[in-house]
Amino acid sequence: MRLLLVEDDSLLAESLAEALEDKGYRVDIASHARKASALMASEAYSIAILDLGLPDASGLDLLERWRREGKCLPVLALTARDSWSDKVAGLRRGADDYLTKPYHEEELLARLHALLRRGRGSMETIMKVNDIWLNEETGQVSRNGEAWQTLTATEFCLLRYMMRHPRRIHSKASLLEQLYALDQDVASPNLVEVYIGRLRRIIGKDRIQTRRGQGYVLPSN
Repeated sequence: MRLLLVEDDSLLAESLAEALEDKGYRVDIASHARKASALMASEAYSIAILDLGLPDASGLDLLERWRREGKCLPVLALTARDSWSDKVAGLRRGADDYLTKPYHEEELLARLHALLRRGRGSMETIMKVNDIWLNEETGQVSRNGEAWQTLTATEFCLLRYMMRHPRRIHSKASLLEQLYALDQDVASPNLVEVYIGRLRRIIGKDRIQTRRGQGYVLPSN
C-alpha cells in the first residue's frame, strides 16, 4: 500500500513514516508542496496524509488542485488548527478526514484504515491465490486452511505484491522497488533472496518458483 506523507516537520515525518512502514505501508515523504505535487504526478498512491501548514504553499490549495486534476485518493488532513470552521473548510475543499495536532498515533492509523475501507466500499480484506490466504488487515497468512501466521512488515509487502500479480516474473530489482521508499538507500538484491527464503518456509518451497536469470514467480492455477 503506497502512501504519500506531506509533512514539513522532519522529525515528525520520519517517526510517522517508520510507524506506517511497520504496518505495511510504503511511504514517500514530501516536506514541501512542490515535491508533493511532483510525486503525486508521477506515482500512484492509495492514500495521502497532508499537513495543511506547508512552508511554500497552502495545503488546502494543494488539496484543491489535486481534486481538480481528478485525484480521488483518500486524503487525511493534519493541522494545528482545531476550530470547527477550519475543519469545515478542509472537508469542503477535498479532505476526507481531519486530524488535529497533537494526535495519538493509534488514532491516525485507525483513521487511515477506515478511509481505505470506505474507499474500497468495505471490500473483503482477504486475498487468495491457490491455497494461500493473506489477510491484508492483520498481516497474517494461512496455507491450506492451516493456522494463521503473522508476517513481518517486509514479508507482508513482498507476498502481497506477488499475490496481486500472480504468474508474473518479478526481477530482484522490481521486488526491491516494492520494499523501499524513494529516499532510502538501495539495498543489496541479496536481501530479496533472504525474504523469499523466509516466505518459502512459511507458505511452502514450491509456492514461489525461481526463474533462473529472470527472478521469481508465484504460480496460479
